[in-house]
Amino acid sequence: MTTPPSKKFRVLVVDDSAFMRKVLESIFNADEMLQVIGHAKDGREALVLAESLKPDVITMDLNMPHMDGLQATAQIMTTNPRPIVIVSSESKEGAASTLKALELGAIDFVTKPSSGIDLDMQSVKDELLRKVRVAAKVRVVRTASRLAAQLHVPTQGSPNATPLPVARPAASPSATPAVIPADMRFPVVVLAASTGGPATVMRLAPGFTKDFPAAVILVQHMPAAFTTQYALQLAEFTGIRVKEAESNESIAPGTFYICPGGQHLRVSPTGRMQLDATTGRIDGYLPNIDVTMESVAAFAGAMGIGVVLTGMGSDGARGCRAIKSAGGYVLAQDEASSVIFGMPAEAIKTGSVDQTLGIDDIYAAIEKRVLSLSRLAPVGAR
Repeated sequence: MTTPPSKKFRVLVVDDSAFMRKVLESIFNADEMLQVIGHAKDGREALVLAESLKPDVITMDLNMPHMDGLQATAQIMTTNPRPIVIVSSESKEGAASTLKALELGAIDFVTKPSSGIDLDMQSVKDELLRKVRVAAKVRVVRTASRLAAQLHVPTQGSPNATPLPVARPAASPSATPAVIPADMRFPVVVLAASTGGPATVMRLAPGFTKDFPAAVILVQHMPAAFTTQYALQLAEFTGIRVKEAESNESIAPGTFYICPGGQHLRVSPTGRMQLDATTGRIDGYLPNIDVTMESVAAFAGAMGIGVVLTGMGSDGARGCRAIKSAGGYVLAQDEASSVIFGMPAEAIKTGSVDQTLGIDDIYAAIEKRVLSLSRLAPVGAR
C-alpha cells in the first residue's frame, strides 16, 4: 500500500509577462510541496483569482498594467488577506515599491535577475522555493488599511490611478546630535527583525520622537540594495532622526540607525559604528544580529535593550544572552502578533527574555525602560 501524497500548497502566480508566468509555474510545479492553481497578468485579475481560488500563497510582480502589484497587495491585504511573496526587479524603483509592499503586509520578496530569462531565474530558484513554502504556512490578517493610506497607495486600482510618490528624506533636524564622550553611557536599543520585519517595524516607528533619549539600531535581514531606500521610507513615519549607519560615526541618542544591507554592524567600546562588508555571512546571516547585540552589550552594559521581533531562524538569541548577562533588558514579540515566531521563540528559549509582548505593546515597554535608565544616566549622557 502506497502512502498518499501530502497536500501541496496552492500557488497563484501574478506577472504581466506570459514567459515569466510559465517559468515560475515550471519551478513551482516541479517542487513536491507546491502546485500552481492559477495565473494573473495584472492586479485586477489577481484580486478576482485571490477571491475565487483562495490560494495558500501568491507570488506578485509589481510593474504591471491596469493595476500594479503594490495596489493589488494593498487591496488583497485589506479585504481578502493571503500570504504574498513579491517577485520584482532590484532597481531603485523596484526596491521602493517592494519595501512598500512589505510594509503593507507582504511576507517576503525575491529579486528577479536583471535579464529575467529562464536560466537566470534558475539562479534564484532555491531562494524562491524556500520563501514561497514558508509564506504558504503563515497566518495572515488584515493589515493594510491604515498603512495603505499612510503610504498613499490607492486600494481601488484603475488605469488612471495616481502614481506612487517617490520616498523622500525626512527634514534634517535643526542640529546634528552631539558626539557623546566615550566615558558616557546612554540607553541603546537594538531592534532585531527578519521575515515580516518591515511591516512590524512600521507599527513601532511612530512612537519614537526626535528627542528620544536613546540610540536605536535596527538590524533587519535585508540586501544591500534595499536599506538606503528603507531608511528614506521609514523616516516619513517617525519623528526620530533616521539614517543608515556609517562607518566610524559616533552613536548618539535621538537617532534611529539602520544597519546597511550586506554588512555587519558593531558598536566599538568608544561608541563608534564599525561596518564589516568583507567577512560574509556569519552563522548564515548577513547582517548578523548577534554581532550587533554582543557589541552593544559590551558598550552599553546595563543600558542595553534587545528587542527580538518577527523572523525565521535563531539570529539574535546569542545576542540576547549577551545583553542580559551585561545587566541589560530583553523583549520579544509574542507568537500571536509575529509573522514568523522563529527568532522570538529561540530568544525566549535562552531564558534571557524579560517580557514577551504583542507588537502594539512593545514600544511602550521600550519607552518605559529607556526613561527609567535615562534618569540614572550621568548628566550629558542623556
